[in-house]
Amino acid sequence: MHLVTISDIETAAGRLKGTAVHTPLLRQLWVPGEFWVKPESLQPIGAFKIRGAYNAIAALTDAERERGVVAYSSGNHAQAVAYAARDFGITAVIVVPDVTPRLKVEATLRWGAEVREVPIAERESAALALAEERGLTLIPPFDHPDIIAGQGTVGLEIAQDLPDVETVLVPVSGGGFASGVGVAIKARCPNAKVYGVEPELAADTAASLAAGEIVDWPITDRARTIADGLRAQPSELTFAHLRQVLDGVITVTEDEIRDTVRALARQGRLVTEPSGATAPAAYLHHADELPGGRTVAVVSGGNIDPATLAELLA
Repeated sequence: MHLVTISDIETAAGRLKGTAVHTPLLRQLWVPGEFWVKPESLQPIGAFKIRGAYNAIAALTDAERERGVVAYSSGNHAQAVAYAARDFGITAVIVVPDVTPRLKVEATLRWGAEVREVPIAERESAALALAEERGLTLIPPFDHPDIIAGQGTVGLEIAQDLPDVETVLVPVSGGGFASGVGVAIKARCPNAKVYGVEPELAADTAASLAAGEIVDWPITDRARTIADGLRAQPSELTFAHLRQVLDGVITVTEDEIRDTVRALARQGRLVTEPSGATAPAAYLHHADELPGGRTVAVVSGGNIDPATLAELLA
């Protein structure tokens, strides 16, 4: 098993120049303490996923790219693969759950990908079948070193912009994002603490870390959370990283996620999807469980359906 290193992440950063936005750290003066958010919602596809997807496709051989790629995703990885494939001029087929927000499906189609909608429990198997049938290369949402390294560039940017950061909060689902950010922060800011944050209704990572092994939560349980981008669970690869780089996991309730979407819109002037609001929710609602000090929470995405946003703001 190849665990990602800071060198892998630095290589990814070179590939991503001119594609991924170096998002700013925005100080939030409306809350107590020293708190910043990093709005990955400002990426071209509205989420951090562009980093891993682009890096993985850039690392393919010319022959692999010519055959095209396939991915499975709840939405943001779908858009990221479609965007990167268009940039490279190659075919992309994306398998999405049939419960994926229409906003994300339509955005994926706009980037030029072919979209297949299947029941949520069949998305991975359907993508694997397409890869075999059509000779496509699978670009997984988190379970690959190139994906993890690409996502880790967020950690490089945090370290560059706030080298004395003390606490970093990052959402965790499949674990690729938290793995990459954790590797970068531990290498560049060794005194900083890294906390994963996940919904209580999809708290399989917290359960797994407590048990010392992956604890399976049925997809029907994980699908209950409003944070549709956080319904996956770690792989053996990402769990190996998470055990090394996370100092803890904070779980947040559905009401806390909703409240944070509202607060970031009204006070922070940021449009945030529920998955993107999860890490900031840990600071706003669970500060007593954190070390304190200079804290950065990553807003992982802003692709929220307008009707859902209106409902949450009402």
